[in-house]
Amino acid sequence: MASERTMWKSIASATRTVGRAWNKLGLITRILIGLVVGAALGLAAQAFGWEQLAVITVIGDVFVGALKALAPVLVFTLIIAALANAKAEGSMAPIIGFYVLSTFMAAIVAAAFSFIFPLTITLQTAEEQSAPSGIGEVLHTLIMNVVANPVAALANANYLGILAWAVAIGIALRMAGETTKAVVANVSDAISTVVRWVINLAPFGVLGLVFNSVYTSGLEIFTEYGQLLLVLVGAMLVIALLANPLMVFLAIHRNPYPLVLRCLKESGLTAFFTRSSAANIPVNMELCRKLGLEKDIYSVSIPLGATINMAGASVTITVMALAAAHTLGITVDFFTAVILCVLAAVSACGASGVAGGSLLLIPLACSLLGISNDVAMQVVGIGFIIGVVQDSCETALNSSSDVLFTATAEYRGRLKRKEEFKPGALVA
Repeated sequence: MASERTMWKSIASATRTVGRAWNKLGLITRILIGLVVGAALGLAAQAFGWEQLAVITVIGDVFVGALKALAPVLVFTLIIAALANAKAEGSMAPIIGFYVLSTFMAAIVAAAFSFIFPLTITLQTAEEQSAPSGIGEVLHTLIMNVVANPVAALANANYLGILAWAVAIGIALRMAGETTKAVVANVSDAISTVVRWVINLAPFGVLGLVFNSVYTSGLEIFTEYGQLLLVLVGAMLVIALLANPLMVFLAIHRNPYPLVLRCLKESGLTAFFTRSSAANIPVNMELCRKLGLEKDIYSVSIPLGATINMAGASVTITVMALAAAHTLGITVDFFTAVILCVLAAVSACGASGVAGGSLLLIPLACSLLGISNDVAMQVVGIGFIIGVVQDSCETALNSSSDVLFTATAEYRGRLKRKEEFKPGALVA
């Protein structure tokens, strides 16, 4: 009896030790472990006919199900809280303009990449769905979903209705008292915290999803994921190295690349590894100080940018939604693509500040194209599998451009006032 108690104590102690070691690992490392283990188990089950291992797919289903349940509530509360607590900052107008324009341009570039390199992805339920016949049907669907019952919109994951009612309620709450606004913000923070808890289970969810993909499709599935990553990262590189520098050049008529490359080096590199725009705020504040920017401006614009400057998220939302459309045989015409880009840019500005948060807004874009929520959440699951690279690149683009556009707006203002300035990173 004593030996049995000793054995159970040893097991409990070993379990606690393993648990502590596991928690010390970063999320990206844990997801990589889940990916490798899932692929290995999938190959073993396929090679040796171990059908009993198919139960592992339940883990992936539970993970996707949890995300499916939380995503509508997250979008609803984030938008209401953001609008209710937004502060009108006149000096921020040029910077906000750059943020919004960059996010929209990112969606345009992503859509162009998706049409030039049309990709399909493996889905469990990839049956043909009815495609919008044109801009008329898209607008009709848009309007009808917008005026849907708000409770029904939440229950049925009607993201267009959720977006519309959240905007209306958020604007109405701007006239509420500070206590009410604080409560709204606290509720939004609480939902975001629950989402973080679920995302911390992503390694196990990825294990189940990868196992199912490898078990049913073999290692060829990674070729598919690799192609999807190339499109995503390629679009982000075009934004970072071509579109953003062009915007800077048009604003200040100076060579933009010294500033662009410095922002990527000192801000983008750290954001790539932290995978959090919020966590990179101190790095960006220090870089703004080094560039000689006004503290009163960047102390507001940098935290604001971590919330609404989401070019990388816009790319992810657009590419993933169009990949789902291509898979389902849905033809997307030019005008529908433009509406999708606007919707992707708007929803990207509400992306959650947690790692992988932009993925939960993919169903919002998919709903515009008539793609069911079940299929959209499978696309979200694929996003978590490739998120080891995708989310890092996305955050690097988002965070580095916070400093880039803050500096650009200030330098543009100084040039208009014909003031002397030494930006340090720019050359004549």
